[in-house]
Amino acid sequence: MNINFTEEEIAFREEIRHFLAEEYPADIRRKRDEGIELTPEDTIRWQKTLHKRGWFAVNWPVEHGGTGWTPVQNYIFANEMARANTPILIPFGFKMVGPIIYTFGSEEQKQRFLPDILESNVWWCQGYSEPGAGSDLASLKTKADRGSDGDGDHYVVNGTKTWTTLGQFADWIFCLVRTSSDVARKQEGISFILIDMRTSGVTVKPIITIEGDHEVNEIHFDNVRVPAENLVGEEGRGWTYGKVLLQHERLNVAGVASSQYRLNRLKETAALSVHGGQPLIENHNFARKIATLEIELKGLEYTELRTLASIATSDAPGPESSYLKILGTEIQQSLDALMMEAAGYYALPYVPTQYDLDYPDDDRIGVGAQTKTSLRYFNNRKASIYGGSNEIQKNIIAKHVLGL
Repeated sequence: MNINFTEEEIAFREEIRHFLAEEYPADIRRKRDEGIELTPEDTIRWQKTLHKRGWFAVNWPVEHGGTGWTPVQNYIFANEMARANTPILIPFGFKMVGPIIYTFGSEEQKQRFLPDILESNVWWCQGYSEPGAGSDLASLKTKADRGSDGDGDHYVVNGTKTWTTLGQFADWIFCLVRTSSDVARKQEGISFILIDMRTSGVTVKPIITIEGDHEVNEIHFDNVRVPAENLVGEEGRGWTYGKVLLQHERLNVAGVASSQYRLNRLKETAALSVHGGQPLIENHNFARKIATLEIELKGLEYTELRTLASIATSDAPGPESSYLKILGTEIQQSLDALMMEAAGYYALPYVPTQYDLDYPDDDRIGVGAQTKTSLRYFNNRKASIYGGSNEIQKNIIAKHVLGL
């Protein structure tokens, strides 16, 4: 791929920078820069701002409301968003279930669900993992039994989904459910279904993660009645649809642009002279670690560019998304470790109220958001597990790339 931008691409980059200078809300920018947690309303407001400009679902085809950008434009956009430290977009609607609906869904489903996803009117969450089915997702046991009564066809769903990220805010959940157990392979008999979270029998129970946040949940389904029209595609074909979704998810997890932003922040921190001492960046051992990480990130960046170019001529990313997921999450975790090393003792204290907007600036602890470094470190241990563990991704590469 030619990495030299054309005049048109440079003009496109300047258009994005101008937009961010004019339209990026100052209060959200301050929260992001100071490590203050955004509210769900903050994130939705930013997504609606992007949608108003026509820059939200950049991965969608034009006929469904996407941008029609080239892979290079997508690359430039992602890098400029990361450079400005904009909010992380909620991926479950526009990056995950949206592509499944416009690819495999009925015309009625496209008209019903896609506009609200584009406009961020509906918050989606993902129902894949179960207490006994994580990396071995095909072992899922949540059942959806087909029935019929005076109200028409429906499914009755029973079971539990777990590690459901931000499910406490969700209006809808897309689920893989078992519609048949009489199958030769466990990957068969699985269907892809959409469930309104307000339906009777749906219960959300919080899971508090190691750093103390309510980020994930268990979702329980107790005789939940779901209209048969909420089945996406064909019954029993859910495993195929689910694999396509996971390929998109793994591509997103790579996080090249955000890792580049964090690497730049790490360099800035390491260049500081603390209490008149030698800046950490002048320590040869630490500088070597940064250089090694930067080389790995550059390699990941080129692989992502090749993958984006491939997606432009095919329906979905292939097994290369597994490589992006492995290296992307390993780089994120390596960054966490170096951030901890650079923050030193500032990574130890944590006072939740210091991240409130009205907390006195003079009383803040550490430099920037360094006192939250350890919490991010703990939380990001999961990065090599979600979206399919890195061990599973290595098996996919061995089978589909190496032919082993």
